Amino acid sequence: MIRVLIERYIAEGLEHYYDSTIKRTISRVEQAPGCISGEAMVDTNDRRRRIVMSKWTSAEAWEAWFQSPERKEVITEIAPLLESEEKITMLEPQ
Repeated sequence: MIRVLIERYIAEGLEHYYDSTIKRTISRVEQAPGCISGEAMVDTNDRRRRIVMSKWTSAEAWEAWFQSPERKEVITEIAPLLESEEKITMLEPQ
């Protein structure tokens, strides 16, 4: 099992649009094969910093979602709202 942490900085004034988009995205992610769960969070010290944490059965399942047309569609929708490129970190339990 792995977890994937995606860190995004939202352009000023576009937080509301991002939040409504990411709610739809999480629903789609959770339906992807191998996805166990997904959660969107906001940094309490920096309201423009958003984190998406998802749990996957394997790195292969995540990679399949990452390369999927569905994710590419989501990124096309989210990219104009971002101040910088997203940062993705894959984590595994010790």
